Amino acid sequence: MGFMDSLKGITRAKPGVSPLSKEELLAKLLDLNREDLPFKIEKGDDVDLLAQWKIVETSLYKINAKINREKVLKISLSLDENERTVRVLEESYSVSWRAGVPDPLSSGKVYQYRFNVPGMKRLIVKIITGSGWNFVSVISKKNL
Repeated sequence: MGFMDSLKGITRAKPGVSPLSKEELLAKLLDLNREDLPFKIEKGDDVDLLAQWKIVETSLYKINAKINREKVLKISLSLDENERTVRVLEESYSVSWRAGVPDPLSSGKVYQYRFNVPGMKRLIVKIITGSGWNFVSVISKKNL
């Protein structure tokens, strides 16, 4: 990645990789929906995909409320198959917590989550660029 690409928020596709189709890349990104990750990726209404923290899922609600998480990240992804480019808009928004939500008793696997914003983005970028596509950060929805 060149200096100018870095300034523009561009991460180029991994050299020598044959680009996947749009549908193949979508499927690969949707495969990130795993219990051991603190974020989810789903199809969006006005974008191809939306990645965001799992903040109200039962397994994470107590953790988020306990640490009083105030900001969460949402990443909107639009895939342009002609240019083999994924345009990405990162947005953070505020959340507040209220007491009184019951925590159901259950036995199951315990996960140790790390709410690492750069880590979430890094994993998404790695899949995109490793699939032969460019990753481009944008600053507004109109650029998606």
